[in-house]
Formats: sequence, C-alpha cells, structure tokens
Amino acid sequence: MPLGERGGWERTESRYCGVETDFSNDVTHLLNFNISTGGFDYILAPLVNPSYRPSLMEGNGVDTQVLPVSGSDLVLSPSQWSSHVVGKISSWIDLDSEDEVLRMDSETTLKQEVAWATHLSLQACLLPTPKGKSCANYARCVNQILQGLTTLQLWLRVPLVKSDGDSMDDTSEGLNDSWELWNSFRLLCEHDSKLSVALDVLSTLPSETSLGRWMGESVRAAILSTDAFLTNARGYPCLSKRHQKLIAGFFDHAAQVVISGKPVHNLQKPLDSNTEGTEKNPLRIYLDYVAYLFQKMESLPEQERIELGYRDFLQAPLQPLMDNLEAQTYETFERDSVKYIQYQRAVEKALVDRVPDEKASELTTVLMVVGAGRGPLVRASLQAAEETGRKLKVYAVEKNPNAVVTLHNLVKMEGWEGIVTIISCDMRFWNAPEQADILVSELLGSFGDNELSPECLDGAQRFLKPDGISIPSSYTSFIQPITASKLYNDVKAHKDLAHFETAYVVKLHSVAKLAPSQSVFTFTHPNFSTKANNQRYKKLQFNLPSDAGSALVHGFAGYFDSILYKDVHLGIEPTTATPNMFSWFPIFFPLRKPVEVHPGTPLEVHFWRCCGSSKVWYEWSVSSPTPSPMHNTNGRSYWVGL
Repeated sequence: MPLGERGGWERTESRYCGVETDFSNDVTHLLNFNISTGGFDYILAPLVNPSYRPSLMEGNGVDTQVLPVSGSDLVLSPSQWSSHVVGKISSWIDLDSEDEVLRMDSETTLKQEVAWATHLSLQACLLPTPKGKSCANYARCVNQILQGLTTLQLWLRVPLVKSDGDSMDDTSEGLNDSWELWNSFRLLCEHDSKLSVALDVLSTLPSETSLGRWMGESVRAAILSTDAFLTNARGYPCLSKRHQKLIAGFFDHAAQVVISGKPVHNLQKPLDSNTEGTEKNPLRIYLDYVAYLFQKMESLPEQERIELGYRDFLQAPLQPLMDNLEAQTYETFERDSVKYIQYQRAVEKALVDRVPDEKASELTTVLMVVGAGRGPLVRASLQAAEETGRKLKVYAVEKNPNAVVTLHNLVKMEGWEGIVTIISCDMRFWNAPEQADILVSELLGSFGDNELSPECLDGAQRFLKPDGISIPSSYTSFIQPITASKLYNDVKAHKDLAHFETAYVVKLHSVAKLAPSQSVFTFTHPNFSTKANNQRYKKLQFNLPSDAGSALVHGFAGYFDSILYKDVHLGIEPTTATPNMFSWFPIFFPLRKPVEVHPGTPLEVHFWRCCGSSKVWYEWSVSSPTPSPMHNTNGRSYWVGL
C-alpha cells in the first residue's frame, strides 16, 4: 500500500516503497508474500536465473535456448507486471571484462533481459553497478538499448559513497566517489535522458555538501540497506538524523525508497492476522518506519502547491515591453500581497522624506506610476499617503490599452477621479505636464534588468525632479552554477542550438546549487549621466566547497535583489529573498555542453549584457576549467521592442 496520505498529493511519485528480492521461479508467490502480506508496493526482482550464461547454453539443443526467466508472462496480468515489478538485470554481468567470453555473455544477457522486460511492459529495470574503473563498453551497450526504448526506464545502481575524509562503506569496493562513476557513465550515453540513477544508501554517508550534488541528478530510487538502520530503545529499527534528512530529501524530489537486505532486527512477530497461518514479512518493520518518515513530512504551503506544476518547467520570460499582458497574468501578480506591502512601505518612507510633518496638510506630492498595469501600485501608493497623512497627486502611465480600461473602471469605482490621472501611453514617449517627486515602477524581471527596466526608466526619468526619488532605487542581478539534469535534458530534447541560447524562467526544484551566488550587474535610478550606457560585462569565479566532490554544471540560475527605497528590500536571491513572495521565479541560463568542475579548481564565467538600437540580449560562456562555446540570445530571445 502507499506509504501514506499525509505527505500530500504533491509527493505522489515518492509514495511507493519497493523491496529487493532474490530470484524465484514462483513470481506469483513472491508478489503475494511481499505485496499482499508484506505491504510493499512493488518488488525489485531478478528476471532471469542468476546461473544463466549464454555461452553454456550454446550447442545443447533448441529446447535449452529458452531463457530461464522467473515466470511466464501469463502468470501475472499486464497491469501487475507493470505496476508491481521492477526488473533487476543479472548482477554478474561485466561488459568491460578482459575475459572475452564473460564480456560477450554479459552483452548478450543484458540485451535479452531488457528485451524480456520490455515484453512484460515493465516500467523500469535496474542495471548493476559497473565493475572496475572503465565502463565504456557497458555505457555503449546501454546507449544502444536506450535508443530503442519507449516506456521502459533504466536505473543504474550506484553506491552512495565518497572518500577523502568522508566515511566509506566496505561494499563500495574501493570506489572513491560514486558520483564520478555515475557521471562518466551518463556522459558516454547520448540518450541519457532515459537513464536514471538508483543510489545504494549504506550505513555511513558522505558529507552534507557531497550529498547535495545528488539533488540535481535524476535519482529515481534510494535502495536503503537494512544495515543502515539503527535500533531504538524498544528494539525497533530507526535511522540516524542524517539518514532521515537524506530520505526526506529524496521524498521531496520524487525518488522512491526500496528496502534491501536481510532483517537485522530479530523481533518476534505474530502470524499475519489477515492471512491465517501465514508468517508476517520480516522486512515489514522497515517499511513501517519508512512510512512513518513519509507521513511526518509537513504538507507544502498553499502557494507551493499552486506552483507544483511549474517545478522544473521551462517557460519563456514575459515580454511586457513588446507584448500586452493578459488579464490572467495580471491577476496572478496582483495576488502577491507581500510585494505590494513592500512597495507601500517604500512609498511611505519616501513621502515622509519629501514632506515634513508640519507641511503635510500644505504640500502635495506628485507621484507617477510608470507601467501601472491594472492599478496595484496606484492602490499601494494611495494607501501609503493615507497612512502617512500626506497629500498625493498620481499619474498612472500604462501602454496596454486593455489594462487602461480596467484602470478607468478602478478609478471610478474607488472615487479617485480628483487624485489619479490615467495616461494611455508608453512611458518612454510621454511628455509629462509637470515633474514628479516620486517615480514608482514594477518593471523588474527575474534577472533584475531582463525586462528592460534600465531602458524604460532611463526614458522616463526626464520627468523626475533633480532631487526626485525612484522606487526601486537600485537592483542587482546574481548568478549561481547549478546541476540540473532535468532542465538540461528538457532543453537538449529540442535538438537545436536556439534553445540552448535562450534564458528560461523556472521554478527551480530538482537542482543542486554548487556555490554561493555572486552579483553580476547593478543599475541605479535615477541615472542622470549625460549618456546612459546600459551595456555591461562581468567576469566571475566560483569555487566548490572542499568537501563537495566533483560536480557537473548544466547552467546558471539567475536572481535579482533590489532596494526599493532606503532599507526596504525586494528580491529572490536565495540568501536575502523576500519571504512568501511568488511574483518571480529564477531564470535559467543553460550550457550547451555541461562543464565538470572539481574542488580547488575555479569555475570562471563571463557574462555580457549587450545593447543594440532595438534590442538587448545576453551572452555567456565558461573559460575554465573547460572552455565552453559562447552563448548568445541575440535574435532568439524576447528582449526587443526598444
């Protein structure tokens, strides 16, 4: 049965728990014992008798050529095979062995077993861990197989180990860093989007930083050894705090747990009350504990649940300067009350600075909202005036004629006719009848300047008084190297250069952040320089933590941080992000070819913000440790319309 409902429907994929079994000629009994009696959702079981070797079968007659499988496809229904069995490819295979007979036997067996699994309509098969340091032939054969698969997924079994000061289990067979093994294997597979990893979770774990790398990889299962369990005061199995945190992380990243090994907690168990005379599955106590961990996970907040469909989903950024936004888009942004509370606080501080208390009843502050949309900033500004007791005159400038209709209705409905003047015009081309004390705008994109806020505000600041206040007063973009297998494969699936030279807005989830973010470009407003130049270049250098281990950089996550006014802040940069704000997702700059980085070797990155007569675009590249091609969004992105 599923682990429980309390994890929330948002963790549907990780609700199922499997159990690893030995080979059995009676797969029906195996299923009954582990699913009906044991309570597991599926079995991870060998499909073929482990004693089978193709070379031993040759020349012994036609009848002996029949593959010694665990059971005919007729012993279970197609839905049972599909839902309750994950195939386990024979563990003895060694496709990189120096023994030619073993190597050829291994290749034949691998292809036969995958073909049988496909015939059974299994959803997945577990590939054994590569043996030795070289896995080129193994990866070549798997790559061939992946090309012909449609629904069957392949999971490569990898022990979760890393040495160099971190603990390492004896079963790792001298492996220093299992991530290196996984990385070399998947890089050899051109069709690696159909390949996932199943991690053997042992009794000891690498460092937290090292474990974090796996959250950006396509981890499909955590095979949890019974030896990894401790014993609590009542004699029942439990996990260390670090193991619990790791399993919770896998739950949150749609990975399933598989219990593996013999029971090491010899508790006296009664007969199963549901089936008279049937002994209870001895691994059930481990399943119960995993279910307990799943059920105690907190449900996601409402807003996170709303955003579930956007997790790791590539979206084209908005183009508000070139396109007119739709009502649904406006409504989504207007629900973000946190953002408008921050704007209101900033306007309040600006009003108090402009008009002292003793002149509050005499002076009227001229405030212009440029890019007014359907009026949320107008409302926030008027509420700020009411809170501070200041008099206000508002110009609401909006180029979208559809939003202007809504603005007129709002002004009439709220009775703001004597306070708010609506201007249906592009702010860059409007001739203001008077200068403003305060200029308020909501033109920031996920990367700060990517929706052309610098260009728009430079065009609008001509009607701001020399001592006037701009809200926001400054904003800075940030980037951070990330491992993001899913995002990279989604871009790669388009099979063209254009998609690798596009920046995407993404609700980041299955990613590993490899180093702290660093600032890229900063813009300050008002900018009264004679000739404003918004072209920028920045060279950045990132260093992985010393205990992190090597990692693969698939691209860069981009954020922004802004100062609205004085100490009022707004942003999505992870270390300073405004809590509970959802108007912006990060931006993702992909790399055509992922770059492998190692602790102690800097990652050197170059970013450009380029300006033409009618558009703005970004360029980015890596120069070290391995040079990457130049990525150029010119002509392929949305920053046009100047």
